[in-house]
Amino acid sequence: MKTGIIIAVIVIAVVLVCFFAIYNSFIKLNNSVEEAFATMDVYLKKRWDLIPNLVSTVKGYAKHEAETLLNVIEARNMNYSSMSAEDKLDANAQLSKGLAGISVVAEQYPDLKANQNFIHLSNELSQAELDIANARKYYNAVVKKYNDKVAMFPSNLVAAMFHFTKKQMFVVEEAVQRENVKVEF
Repeated sequence: MKTGIIIAVIVIAVVLVCFFAIYNSFIKLNNSVEEAFATMDVYLKKRWDLIPNLVSTVKGYAKHEAETLLNVIEARNMNYSSMSAEDKLDANAQLSKGLAGISVVAEQYPDLKANQNFIHLSNELSQAELDIANARKYYNAVVKKYNDKVAMFPSNLVAAMFHFTKKQMFVVEEAVQRENVKVEF
């Protein structure tokens, strides 16, 4: 009789330890899912705020450089030899003024500052998309682990008791996933 009570107490203790371990693992996984979503949300918000601001900045600078470049090209393309001395001075002043707004002008292929801005924009867009993809992979991995625990025995019993339900994976709609991100200038 005494041995039976000791065995029953040990079995109950083991069941309670397992129960609390499973419950605590659900709490830990749920917190991991929330943390993973919050991280992904930060990157999504960054992209939401960053892209329009970068595009606007690059557009403004590109417009400025386009106008400056046109002025320089126009001044440079005048037939210098047929100009009067006064026209040459005016054209030279106009050319100098235009060149002040440009970093470097190559003969046929100008290396404009806007080019650097376009490269920077492209790098920022690529990095934002990479960050989001990595955060999405992490989030989905944590959600998969959590959902497995919700569905598998015996943890599914604890999940049902405490209303731990499956979480939704972050899935990009197929139509959206196949479209390029539109960046217009």
